[in-house]
Amino acid sequence: MTLSAASPYASRRSPVLARNMVATSQPLAAQAGISMLGRGGNAVDAALATAITLTLVEPTGNGLGSDAFAIVWDGKELHGLNASGRSPAAWNPERFPDGMSERGWESVTVPGAISAWVDLSQRFGKLPFETLFEPAIRYARNGFHVSPVIAALWARGADLLGRQPGFAEAFMPGGRAPQAGEVFRNPALAASLEQIARTRGEAFYRGELAEKIAAFAREHGAALTIDDMAAHENDWCGTVHASYGDVALHEIPPNGQGIAACMALGMLEHCDLAGHAPDSVAALHLQIEAMKLAMRDAEAYVADLSAMQDVRVQDLLDPAYLKARAKLIDPARATDFGAGAPRHGGTVYLTAADESGMMVSFIQSNYAGFGSGVVVPGTGISLQNRGYGFVTREGHPNRVGPRKRPFHTIIPGFLMKNGAPQMSFGVMGGPMQAQGHVQMTLRTQLWGQDPQAAADAPRWRATRGLGVAIESSAGADVLAGLADLGHAVTSEEPESSFGFGGAQLIQRIEGGYIGGSDPRKDGCVIGF
Repeated sequence: MTLSAASPYASRRSPVLARNMVATSQPLAAQAGISMLGRGGNAVDAALATAITLTLVEPTGNGLGSDAFAIVWDGKELHGLNASGRSPAAWNPERFPDGMSERGWESVTVPGAISAWVDLSQRFGKLPFETLFEPAIRYARNGFHVSPVIAALWARGADLLGRQPGFAEAFMPGGRAPQAGEVFRNPALAASLEQIARTRGEAFYRGELAEKIAAFAREHGAALTIDDMAAHENDWCGTVHASYGDVALHEIPPNGQGIAACMALGMLEHCDLAGHAPDSVAALHLQIEAMKLAMRDAEAYVADLSAMQDVRVQDLLDPAYLKARAKLIDPARATDFGAGAPRHGGTVYLTAADESGMMVSFIQSNYAGFGSGVVVPGTGISLQNRGYGFVTREGHPNRVGPRKRPFHTIIPGFLMKNGAPQMSFGVMGGPMQAQGHVQMTLRTQLWGQDPQAAADAPRWRATRGLGVAIESSAGADVLAGLADLGHAVTSEEPESSFGFGGAQLIQRIEGGYIGGSDPRKDGCVIGF
């Protein structure tokens, strides 16, 4: 990696270098995290304070009713935490004759984010649990100024969800979404945060807040019960990984889509990427084709780990299988791939690192903007719509059922190099995430771009069939070149589509770190 005063891409930001660091999509949340490091906390304390504050200052992407995943390098080894919730016990395919609900109560699964805060703090944190909540509670009571990108997303959410139960009361003061620069307060959320902090999450899963959630569900004929809330538990699940050269990309195992990034990277080991420039038509084409192959398999086979009986994780990551899939890539033509046969027969992301060497990759999300749109009155608790990740198709491993985790889009990423920690990173944004992980990995590790340049670079995302969306900043020649190869190319502006996600990256360098934060979001990197 070579640092230069001149960036290869148009950017509003420079890379940040420091011994302690937090990067996320909203500046007040990043400052909440860095303040914990200043008070003697570690990277986990910083990550959790950031995550807690994000539930207030970026409600479009997450809330107390979110799920979460984390990868932690504790200085000696890597740990993976799956804190995604399961479906209500009463859910079954017959409950959804017209397919899964995208919004409203029938999309709500048990939230897991708060349990992630508890488990991570208990296992790795240094500061008292209640201390981590102080910035968020202060902003909730006294108010904060809404930032520009979040204001635009807030307005979209209000137009779509204003009639969902409890939404307008919580998020539309005066009957509308707050505009950029306006002060927003959420005293109900402050009170809920205080209960969660005081009881280490018990109030949310078994106490007063759980009872309020269950009562509101009953009022609307929903299936979620207090027993469903109380039954929630996390899994210390480790990671899955695939290598590209001497770098290994680590992801959380299914039910998340991170395995698709590993699969694509494993296929690209067998393609001549190194012989092409990072923004060339040839390099983009090979990545797009590998990603399409991986996503088709993920859609067909990835589900709650307990339901993946016929096609298992090891089958999808089998080097021989990935090599065979790579052979399907035509360097001169785009292909509409189907799923393979591995066995014969919307979101906030943050990363934090400290001078002891601890690094944290953490993501939490309500799924679609504002999740289900349901907000429990008097609590500020907005509930996710992760149930929409299920399918109703008979025989599919991701078919909806009782107490089952749905297919998940949110994934934290982590790179190891020759057995040592290299980079903690993520790219929030639904189906963009696995694709973004591949792009960030290759830009920083193969082509040597610094984290900020990698975040600034034009992005692409494969869609359905031969479809590829790409940012206009890639240039007319690149768009035309991909179209000539058979891709159905659409050009998008990131500020209008929000479809290219938000990257946050912290990479190790000698004696410290270098960080980058996505200019498509409001956030920043802060360090000292």
